Amino acid sequence: MPSISNRGEAAHSSPIRKLAAAADHAKQSGKKVYHLNIGQPDIHTPEVGLEAVRRAQLDILAYSPSNGNLSLREKMPAYYQKFGIDISPDDILVTSGASEGVLFTLLACLDAGEAVLSPEPLYANYLGFADMADVQVKPITTTIETGFALPDIAAFHKAITPDVKAILLCNPNNPTGALYSESTLRALAEIVLDRDLYLIVDEVYREFCYRDDAAFFSALNLPGLEEHVVVLDSISKRYSACGARIGAIITRNEALRTTIQKYAETRLSPPSFGQIFAEATLQIEDSYFETVIAEYRKRRDLLFNRLQAMPGVKCYQPEGAFYVFAELPIDDADRFCRWLLEDFSYQNQTIMLAPGSGFYATPGLGRREVRFAYVLNTTDLNAAMDCLEKALEVYVRQVVSVDDFQEVIFGK
Repeated sequence: MPSISNRGEAAHSSPIRKLAAAADHAKQSGKKVYHLNIGQPDIHTPEVGLEAVRRAQLDILAYSPSNGNLSLREKMPAYYQKFGIDISPDDILVTSGASEGVLFTLLACLDAGEAVLSPEPLYANYLGFADMADVQVKPITTTIETGFALPDIAAFHKAITPDVKAILLCNPNNPTGALYSESTLRALAEIVLDRDLYLIVDEVYREFCYRDDAAFFSALNLPGLEEHVVVLDSISKRYSACGARIGAIITRNEALRTTIQKYAETRLSPPSFGQIFAEATLQIEDSYFETVIAEYRKRRDLLFNRLQAMPGVKCYQPEGAFYVFAELPIDDADRFCRWLLEDFSYQNQTIMLAPGSGFYATPGLGRREVRFAYVLNTTDLNAAMDCLEKALEVYVRQVVSVDDFQEVIFGK
């Protein structure tokens, strides 16, 4: 048979979905599987958006403009104005989810072989899109001990080699839940200007911030960076509408928009029904977000407190998004996550987690870490934590040797 391409063979597997077959098999065997592996909220999708799709009077489901429906782009600036962001409809290109936005941005900003600098743990699919664009991801490692805070500016300067063309952030961060402050972004802005880089910021989780003493600050509000900043956005998490596949690239850099438009035209158009849904959701009152954020805060606190109470678990309380990235008292997270689905059951239930190694660009890191997505209601979240607590007891006793356990817990 013909050979598979080297590029395809080297492509990164998603730590979020790679155990899907094992999860399906567990369900077929009669187990209930609590999905904490993927950011698919169980919050109900707003009815106003669903109803707009149901009522759409379309004789022909036609292509939309490649940069998105004008009626949608004309309404979007009012949403961003709530965060003090002044943009025009021309600054917006509608994409098939933020995922397509990541790929188009990398293709337009970097040549093959160039590099983007990004803090790790990072959103795993950045690695996949970098593969597609034939660019490198150079990581700056953050740790649980510091709450996954970014290192000092000196570390960034040291990491910026001649091939680095951009800095890529997710704020609030997936997978760590870290929230980068205005002062941190302003410090990065100085580097961006000094080194003439792009600053690409994934702001998909901007609504989900839990600090009472600091509001979300957008990179679009950094002065003097009009030609440097690219913001990626999506309605997937905001409105619990992951299947709508509507995102956006926002930049005031006209030349960059013109370049990205070429890729948008190549793929023809973003989803029509998704755009109808997205346009309808822009009329949702702010009270919707107040209720949703309060619910996620409650889930965050429950998950963090349960994890903190488990022997050997190391984590920190996230300040944004809806993820906890934790270190568990295990030998290998990939092995443990598969074991949970294939060999473990507690009251005919188990959990699905995302192994941590897939969120690192540095080989060997994240071996004992996992990402939790607190997207389930508190009843299910508590039941999932009961499963995890029991699983850790059984795994250490039956799967990991005593010597391994000593090393995991005590570092011996």
